[in-house]
Amino acid sequence: MAEDKTPEAAPAKKGKLKLILLLVVVVVLAIGLSVVGTMWFLKGGIPGITGGDEEEVAEQTDVFVPSTYTVLEKALVTTVQAEGRQRYAQVYLALEADNPEALAAASMHMPLLRSRLITVLGDRSFDELQTPEGRQALADDMLATVNDALEQESEPPLLRVLFRNFVVQ
Repeated sequence: MAEDKTPEAAPAKKGKLKLILLLVVVVVLAIGLSVVGTMWFLKGGIPGITGGDEEEVAEQTDVFVPSTYTVLEKALVTTVQAEGRQRYAQVYLALEADNPEALAAASMHMPLLRSRLITVLGDRSFDELQTPEGRQALADDMLATVNDALEQESEPPLLRVLFRNFVVQ
C-alpha cells in the first residue's frame, strides 16, 4: 500500500508561469490600446502614423499671445448736437493690441490719432451716444479710423478701442 503522495511541482509551476505571463501581456496590451484610443479620440493623432489635416497642425502651432494695452491719459472732449442744443461728450480711451509694436506706433502717432478720434466723436449725435448700440458703433468706427491712420504710416493695426469712461451731458 505504498502510494507515492509527493506532488509533481514542475507541471504546477509551469501552468502558473503561463498564466502570469498571459496576464502581463493582456495588461500591457490593454494599456497600449487605451493610450492609442485616447489619442485618437482627442484627435491628437496616433504616434508613428501620419495623417491629419494641415488645419489641425496649424491649430496646434498657434501660441497664445496676451493682449497689451495703452491708456490715453487725457480725455477726448468735444461738442455734439442734440435737438438744436450743444452738448458735451467726454471719453477716456484705452487701446488694445496683441503686438507691442502696434502700441508703440500708436503712441508715436498719438497727436494724429487724437485729432481723428475727436473728429469721429464729434460727428455723432447726442441721441446716438445715449444707446449701447451707438456706443459700440462709435468704438468700431474709432478702431477703423485708428487702423486706417496706422496703415497709412505702415504700422501694425490695433485690436480694439476700449472705453474707460464715457460721459455725455
